[in-house]
Amino acid sequence: MAAKLGGGGGGRFNLGQNSDINVTPFVDVMLVLLIIFMVSIPAATVSIKLDLPPAIPPPPGTKVKEPILINIQGTGGLYIGDQATSLGTLPADLSGVLTRDDPTLPPTQQRVYIRADRTVRYGDFMAVMNTLQGNGFYQVALINEEIS
Repeated sequence: MAAKLGGGGGGRFNLGQNSDINVTPFVDVMLVLLIIFMVSIPAATVSIKLDLPPAIPPPPGTKVKEPILINIQGTGGLYIGDQATSLGTLPADLSGVLTRDDPTLPPTQQRVYIRADRTVRYGDFMAVMNTLQGNGFYQVALINEEIS
């Protein structure tokens, strides 16, 4: 099939066929790629620099405002703090509590915290969230349990 160039069958320059797989170049290329990726990955991570203000504690004797909590029980109970309410009266009751707590701000601009029992159905939780959002309460924060 193929013609041999440069001479006959057996000479001093006859190399013959090499049927062994040479993996040395493959390993060399893989190690070079590994080193390149190890060097470039830390440089590729994006960090956002923030100039955070220092934490300044309130002056002694200053009363710290307690947050307004909406508590959702697994049995279906809905409370604003310790006051029982229902889904239909939640916006009006919440507005009253927020107005008493801080009359200088409109109720819809004050932060409200929601705490739900572990057994609360997702649909019930979302009904409370949708009711708040539908009535203009967008400053909503969620309370979770600390993992220890």
